[in-house]
Amino acid sequence: MMSMSVPTYIPSPNVNAVKIGPLSIHFYALCILAGIAVALWLTSRRWVNRGGRPGQVLDIALWAVPFGIVGGRIYHVITDPEIYFLPGRNPWNAFAIWDGGLGIWGAIALGGLGAWIGCRRAKASLPAFADALAPGLLFAQALGRLGNWFNNELYGDPTTLPWGLQIHQMDPATGAAALGSDGTPIVLGYFQPTFLYEAVWCTLGGFAIIFASRRFRLPRGAEFSLYVMLYTAGRFVIELMRSDYANLILGLRVNTWVAGLVFLGGAAFARVMLRSRTAPRAETDVAAQPEEQGAGLA
Repeated sequence: MMSMSVPTYIPSPNVNAVKIGPLSIHFYALCILAGIAVALWLTSRRWVNRGGRPGQVLDIALWAVPFGIVGGRIYHVITDPEIYFLPGRNPWNAFAIWDGGLGIWGAIALGGLGAWIGCRRAKASLPAFADALAPGLLFAQALGRLGNWFNNELYGDPTTLPWGLQIHQMDPATGAAALGSDGTPIVLGYFQPTFLYEAVWCTLGGFAIIFASRRFRLPRGAEFSLYVMLYTAGRFVIELMRSDYANLILGLRVNTWVAGLVFLGGAAFARVMLRSRTAPRAETDVAAQPEEQGAGLA
């Protein structure tokens, strides 16, 4: 990559953490925590408005959030194993979540398992919880993408557009931008800010789900289906724009394939659901039905 001069651009931070005594507080982790807090707040409001008990969302989240973080990290490590396990690499870095690297697909899969456990213990409906969670999940993902900004990652092709993203050469040992011979941070170039595109798309998608839930009488599961289709549609396009390192399958990034396949699955589920005789969602329909308490993740 070669640096070039552009008149205007989006600057990237020179550091991705702040040290307080012996502790290093990584901004990526703070963004993830902020996203979780927003999702919990919004989901709790929607849950209670639909007849759920106060505090029930937090009880479920105590299972869903840790499972989701572990699942997201496992997916990242499995799909990019050479970062950690090639000769000369430190395999213990596979546990360094604060350096970035959480795959949303693994987070949703294993987080869904945690939510199922939490819903069973709270005697709550998992589909109803998923619907209440849908917009907050998108807002959480938007905030999480800001962590990629601090890490100088998730960018597209070089650009001279006025919203091009300045990317520094980061030193993983210090968590700061590497310095050139003149003592200034080394700039690798200016690139499409795909992290920002995804953050904006997720934010708009979250508001779209809230609008749809208020404007239409949606059947149970429809809001989460909207989440799946909105997110994966945007992610598919954005993945095609990204130029940072990724493993490929038949010339396409792994996450491009996953986004496309998950979108098709979400669309198929939505079609079946809308053509079924499923009754419209009741505002108070948050308690688990008897048949759900013995159900799996279907």
